[in-house]
Amino acid sequence: MIYYNHLIVSEGRVEALSQHKVVVVGACGRMGLEVVRAVASQEDMELVGAVDVVNVGEDIHCLAGLEPRGVVVVSDLSECLRTSGATHAVDFTTPAVVKKNVVTTLNAGVRPVVGTTGLSQTDIAELQELSESLGIGGVIAPNFAVGAALMMKFAAEASKYFRSVEIIELHHDKKLDAPSGTAIRTAEMILGAGRKPLTTGVRETESLAGARGGVIEGIRIHSVRLPGLIAHQEVILGDEGQILTIRHDSMSRVSFMPGVLLAIRRVTGLTKLVYGMENLLDI
Repeated sequence: MIYYNHLIVSEGRVEALSQHKVVVVGACGRMGLEVVRAVASQEDMELVGAVDVVNVGEDIHCLAGLEPRGVVVVSDLSECLRTSGATHAVDFTTPAVVKKNVVTTLNAGVRPVVGTTGLSQTDIAELQELSESLGIGGVIAPNFAVGAALMMKFAAEASKYFRSVEIIELHHDKKLDAPSGTAIRTAEMILGAGRKPLTTGVRETESLAGARGGVIEGIRIHSVRLPGLIAHQEVILGDEGQILTIRHDSMSRVSFMPGVLLAIRRVTGLTKLVYGMENLLDI
């Protein structure tokens, strides 16, 4: 998987000189195993720990289909961070445990790279306050696909010129939260661009509750969950006589890995936790 290596060079300098020691939290999940394979392919990274509640004691590289390297799955995150010499912890777990994991990671002096969704704005603010007090950088990203970050950025810019916008997000049927973190972040970015969508003034009636989706300050979000999907989103902007659709599709979990690797490298230079992949891109 040498195709990840192009991200070693960024902003005109080679970053392979520094060593990033990575622990993967939720290592045995589908995203976690993909991260294990991605990190293992990098010359400037070393996988030093794997945390999960399943497959404890098994070699994580073997579970990922790689040659064994002596890194076994453990269940205690705090102990793993303490003994592994980790500099970064990549978290793909569940909404129920992610906040606690990030607090543990920050208090251990390790930089969190978080792809788990489900954190509230209050949670994020509290974690950012903790990270800033400790001077430890990191990132919480609802979506690590670079194309998804561009989709959100473009939608926010386009929203300045259209009266109305709705978001449709489509994910696999095992996703635990709805709407997706990507959809919520997209709505936040559109609102942050300074254009609150106009209402039609029509008094709608839903004969089926929820048919018009959820609403964040006038922006409707619709969630689809089906087997065969991975992660997809459309932002549909409308005005008199025209429609603009901005869509991103992740056809494989591999699509998230260049962004994860980029995040591991970029957060090294931060002194606080940022929210959104766009904060790590030159856009």
